[in-house]
This record gives sequence, C-alpha cells and structure tokens, in this order.
Amino acid sequence: MLIHNTPDLYQKVNLLGSQAQYDLCEAQGQPTPLPAVQASAAGLPDVSDSVATVIGQGGRRVPLLRILQTSACEKNCYYCPFRAGRRMRRTTLEPDELAAAFDLMLRKRLVEGLFLSSGIIGTVRTMDRMLATVELVRQKYQWRGYIHLKLLPNAEEAQIERAARLADRLSVNLEAPNEARLARLAPKKDFEQGLVEPLQRAWAIVRRLRSQGHAVASAGAVTQYVVGPAGESDQELLAASQRLYRQVGLRRAYYSAFNPIDDTPLQEEAPTPPRREHRLYQADFMLRQYGFDVAELPFDGQGNLPHDRDPKLAWAARHPEAFPVEINRAPQGLLLRVPGIGPQGASAIVQARRSGRLRSLEELQRLGVRSQQAAPYVLLDGRSPSHQLRLFPV
Repeated sequence: MLIHNTPDLYQKVNLLGSQAQYDLCEAQGQPTPLPAVQASAAGLPDVSDSVATVIGQGGRRVPLLRILQTSACEKNCYYCPFRAGRRMRRTTLEPDELAAAFDLMLRKRLVEGLFLSSGIIGTVRTMDRMLATVELVRQKYQWRGYIHLKLLPNAEEAQIERAARLADRLSVNLEAPNEARLARLAPKKDFEQGLVEPLQRAWAIVRRLRSQGHAVASAGAVTQYVVGPAGESDQELLAASQRLYRQVGLRRAYYSAFNPIDDTPLQEEAPTPPRREHRLYQADFMLRQYGFDVAELPFDGQGNLPHDRDPKLAWAARHPEAFPVEINRAPQGLLLRVPGIGPQGASAIVQARRSGRLRSLEELQRLGVRSQQAAPYVLLDGRSPSHQLRLFPV
C-alpha cells in the first residue's frame, strides 16, 4: 500500500489519534504532542495529533502512536465524547491501513511504539479487528518493540490470550471503583463481569503462559479511572486499586481528572481539580512503592486526601510516634516512611552505610534524598540535623 499518496488515510490517522488522547493509560497527566515539523521533515502530512510523548524507563520521553481503531461506539457512557448518539465526526481504520501507517511512521522515526484502543461496535468484532492490526504489525512488518493493547469489556478468553501473546502491556479501563459508581458513568457496562473479570482472566493467562516459558505482557496490565463525576471518594478509588494490585497483578492505575464534554449528560458537571488527580497519584505511589496500606492513608471524614499537602507528609504529621528515624540503623521499609526518601534514596542509604556512618544532610542529598524535607524526621548518628523551616506545605 502506497500510503504516501493517500492523504485521506492520514486524516483518519490524525482524527483517531486526537480522539485517543482521552485515554491516559501511559502517562500521568496530558501527553505532549509531537511537533508537526517532525512529520513534515519526514515527508509526511501533519500527523502530530496522533503522536503522544510519554515517559518511559529512566525518564526518557518516548513517542507513541496512540490511536483508536474506530471512534464509532454503541456504549452510552455519560462522560465520553464517543458515546452513542453524540454528534461528532467518526471514522474507522481497517487493520491493514493502520498497520501500514504505523510501519511507515516507525521507518520515518516519528514513533517508537503503539497504543491501540477503540470505540465498541460489537465487542467480539471490534476486538478481533484490533488483534488483526497488531498481528499485522508483529508478523507482516516484523515489529518487535512496544505495543499497548486495550482489552474491551467482555472480551472472550481466546481474544485475551491472543492479546497477551501479542502485546507488551494490556489494559482495561474500570472508569469507576465499584458497581454503584460505574452506574453513574456508564450504565451499559458491568463492573465485575465486564471489566474486573477480564483483568483477572488476563492475569491468569499471563501467569500460565509465563510458567510455560513464554515472554508475554512484559509491561503488565494497567487501568484508568475517571475521577470526580460519579461522586466517589479518594478512599474508594485507592482501595479498588490496592485490591487489583494484590489480586490480579495490576502494574499501576491511572487517575484522569474529569473535564465536562459538550453534548453529554455530564456537560454541566464541574471539572475535577487537577490537584486532586495529583494527590491520588502520590497516594497510589505510597501503595505501590512505599509499603503503605490503604487503611493507613490520611483520609478526612469523607474519605478524601488533603489537597493542601503531600499525603506522605500528612501521614507523618498524624504519626509523630514514628519519628525521628535513625538513618544509620533503620530498615529500608522504615526509611520509606520518611518524607523526602523514595525507593531509590532508601536503597542508596542502605548501600552507603555499609561503608560508613552518614552524618550530614549533604550526604543524604548526594544519595538522592530531598534532605530538607527529610530533616525534621531523621537522626544522623544520633543527632537531629539543622534544617530550614518550610513556609508552605508541599
């Protein structure tokens, strides 16, 4: 296929790419689009709306083709721009069109991976088209790099297994933390059977295939919530995530602050403050990387996190009995409870103190610790380090 000479194809790629930006299951917050000049320099029409830059391992910025197979949809999710009946421009890419466009963008070095999602016109039929696209990318075009594939609600067992064999990362958007909250957002979706159960099956399939020696879904599975319009608390969201981390091997959850879309049932709802999204990510990191349980998080009487300070600082303020921590003796798990000390910093401290005692904030800073934040909560060789008082909460 000579896609150089098919501008209509690129219009569809750009349209479906721009519509896919509502799905944030690759990076916290809005992605940074690829500058159009790069496409121009590669001899292609402007495809900047279809390329999103996400943060990869080591903080490297990685451009992905983030795209929908189709923006047609039979679901009536109240918040969604693609909901059935909403007036909008819709289009579809056939598997061979999308696979060929992705291959050309790879060869022109505009992208380094694929994130494929879709509207739903019959779950089985749409899922099969997505799988056909990825199979072409893997087999016809011999791409061995990163692919993230969305599992549609109620996907069949065989489809989930094919997806696990083809993709590096799988995802199912839960959208809400439980059945009651989901009913306020997407009344045609079934929370447990349609959304959670495919995640559970995917994890069981991945474990089985790995036990047989297959390298499948190396980047794990993720999910996304729409934060705010269903009236859910932060505690509900984080408890749902913790359950999935522990029971189905979820790699991480994404929290998307709600913004109202015109011509949807929730168009009059207030947008969710970005600060709430930010605090959810901080608290989620405490669950995944710092060893906290959701029951320990500093929720208020309504089950929400404080917006005016980092939840780890809020936890520390509620637990003065846990401090100060002696840097030279504390186990790694206790070091992770100290504000300003992250997983890398805690590991570096444990490694460094094998060679000698740590006695200054400067030494901690060199190890990657935010030393001024940690100072009120630690002892260095039995002494409280002098530090500058904070004027504002973090």
